[in-house]
Amino acid sequence: MKQRFNANGRGATNLGWLDSKHSFSFGGWSDPERMGVRSLRVLNDDRVQPGAGFGTHPHHDMEILTYVLDGTIAHEDSMGHRTELKAGELQRMTAGSGVTHSEFNASESDPLHFLQIWVIPERKGLEPSYEQKSFEADGLTLVASNNPRDGSLKVHQDVDLYLLNEGAADYALPAERTAYVHVATGQATVNGQTLETGDALALTGEPNVEIEASGKVLLFDLG
Repeated sequence: MKQRFNANGRGATNLGWLDSKHSFSFGGWSDPERMGVRSLRVLNDDRVQPGAGFGTHPHHDMEILTYVLDGTIAHEDSMGHRTELKAGELQRMTAGSGVTHSEFNASESDPLHFLQIWVIPERKGLEPSYEQKSFEADGLTLVASNNPRDGSLKVHQDVDLYLLNEGAADYALPAERTAYVHVATGQATVNGQTLETGDALALTGEPNVEIEASGKVLLFDLG
């Protein structure tokens, strides 16, 4: 089974300093056909103007993954982390029993472009934690997983997240699992369907996920 999510069907929030596209229902925008795929609940494509950003705000019981496409995020949280997250870096924050954090464009001159991804955790009340890492994707690269391996970040859910930065990949999809393929930049062909930037395809019951990409593509293997 294939389910296509077109970029032009996403929700939108534009606050001047923020231009955000929502693949799934988020904030004041709701679509019953876009409530997430399995444990994947939020995928926002955010562009933030120089010097602007999200002030300190709370989260709980969510795995929050942030992948920077262009620019630098200045991050600060209640766990004591004060870091910068640059293009090509992935951040995982387990909100668990509760955290507060802020995210700003670290530049006063250059725009910031990143993806923010929320995954429902395997259980509530986890101890908050944080990690980040830069990934130089060569072929299909595992960047986050429930059972951390191959240098991937830990995510507290039955999810494997892969990054493909141009090129081709043939991924064997285990039975009864769902693949969600999101085109972050450029264009991709996924199992014969052409996807543009912001498009996505969910696949269940397909033995393989075949991708040819001219840009950055995220592949979620969801249990």
